Amino acid sequence: MINFQYARASDVADAVRMIASDPTAKFIAGGTNLIDLMKEDVERPSRLIDISRLPLKTVEETAGGGLRIGALVPNSDLAYHPLIEQRYPMLSSAILAGASQQLRNMASTGGNLLQRTRCAYFYDTATPCNKRKPGTGCSAIEGINRGHAILGTSESCIATHPSDMCVALAALDAEVHVTGPESSRVIAFNDFHRLPGSTPQLDTNLHPNEIVTAVELPAKGFTANYSYLKIRDRLSYAFALVSVAAALELEDNTIKEARLALGGVAHKPWRDVLAEASLRGQTANETSFGRAADLLLRDAGGYQHNAFKIDLARRGIVRTLTQAARGTPQSQSDKKIR
Repeated sequence: MINFQYARASDVADAVRMIASDPTAKFIAGGTNLIDLMKEDVERPSRLIDISRLPLKTVEETAGGGLRIGALVPNSDLAYHPLIEQRYPMLSSAILAGASQQLRNMASTGGNLLQRTRCAYFYDTATPCNKRKPGTGCSAIEGINRGHAILGTSESCIATHPSDMCVALAALDAEVHVTGPESSRVIAFNDFHRLPGSTPQLDTNLHPNEIVTAVELPAKGFTANYSYLKIRDRLSYAFALVSVAAALELEDNTIKEARLALGGVAHKPWRDVLAEASLRGQTANETSFGRAADLLLRDAGGYQHNAFKIDLARRGIVRTLTQAARGTPQSQSDKKIR
């Protein structure tokens, strides 16, 4: 049994005061990841600060035509929210591709952003892991690394970010609102998560004494031409080997704007603006999609067990863009690449 204290925050300012006074404390909302980490002795917080009753559970329209999603909106509520289904269907599809209904009922929007890798070596406290204990080494590099990263890796870590929702948020160009002891700030979604570099223990650019309060979506939701594809070993309750969020704005069959993000391939949701730019002005066909895929994967590199992911990602990108262009988004009952 891990001994810890428990406290309940009364408001956002109270939560920030509590976390600032105890750097070994952790916020808990749904607890779908943190409780597992505590059970496996990976996390040993001195105190759990319950934020589940903070007033951060609404989805509101913004003055700019977008939506502001409270950090405590449950994943299930968000996926089925009428404004999300109507205006950001790619986000709804990505959320429904992740976890089980029971977990989605508990998991929060903010918690989804902050969930930690599911690398087996990270969870196994008997093995070296730089993410868990910096300076000890990365067991995955020479170990069983079938599910690990092919982009943005370092000699310190090849773990992947596990979220489906975050891949869609990256493609949609979302923003993350956070509050600290002195002020609030907004972080562009693509700057929120970090690549491992020499500090793989740091998953995000969130400061230790800050709390996520909301995620904001811009007005453009790509309601007509989008798709989210998740490729995994089994259809139910598995993390992605590769996932792809694709959205297009078309004029006739010419691409005016493109969004493209990958999951399951890097330490953060992977978005490449150069690959997106290469699609603008191009005809929406397999040839232009293949060129964009090659550009996005230009620096990809596999390890002993996961080199297959490079080709898998390329075919997944082409397929997802093709579905988006046709206006036939990926069915949740069909996840295989043919």
